Amino acid sequence: MMTLGKNPVFLAVDTIDLEAARTLVAAAAPGIGGLKLGLEFFNRHGLEGVAALTADLPLFLDLKLHDIPNTVAGAVRAVEAAQPSLLTIHASGGGAMIRAARAAAHATTRILAVTVLTSLDEVDLRSIGQSTPLTDQVKRLAALAQDSGADGVVCSPWEVTALRAQCGPDFLLVVPGIRPSGAELGDQKRVMGPAAAIAAGASCLVIGRPISAAADPRAAALTIADELGLARAGS
Repeated sequence: MMTLGKNPVFLAVDTIDLEAARTLVAAAAPGIGGLKLGLEFFNRHGLEGVAALTADLPLFLDLKLHDIPNTVAGAVRAVEAAQPSLLTIHASGGGAMIRAARAAAHATTRILAVTVLTSLDEVDLRSIGQSTPLTDQVKRLAALAQDSGADGVVCSPWEVTALRAQCGPDFLLVVPGIRPSGAELGDQKRVMGPAAAIAAGASCLVIGRPISAAADPRAAALTIADELGLARAGS
């Protein structure tokens, strides 16, 4: 099964405070394998802020690009200086957009297509006119992404088993909605524990508030690493 490194945990840094982000990353670093920076951070700090945080860790740049193919290709080229290991687009942008993103990206940047956001459930999909069962919609979008050249998809842990069977061992399945035992759900609806998600076939886990909102982020990150049977960084 395809993975990006020995530690599959990407810490979601969901803050616009650069110093707070630096402090969080320094604390959590022994227990994580990479950083996920999204729209909040990127819209405030841009490429300079990204560079300030990611010198020693792989970068997952989670911008969820969704526009006409030419615009998305230009946006992919515009962030290439950050050298992201992972970069997201929306699968619902269609095959031409996915192909344009893959063609524009550097060979070392893996393009991930977002399927259905983990904050959505069946009721939410019906409210926006999507009558297909949620899992079927995820599988359809994953098939479109794979056929169009994406390197993987972002999906909830609930769909990992089905997508691993459908897409094979070399397709990246990057999974948010990870909640260790006792953690609050927040705005996530389709969640699972870290070890269960990896056992189901996830390639990488995206974990934010269970680490960032913990009283001791370092201890929280190391607890997750221990749960996954990972060697601690520097040990």
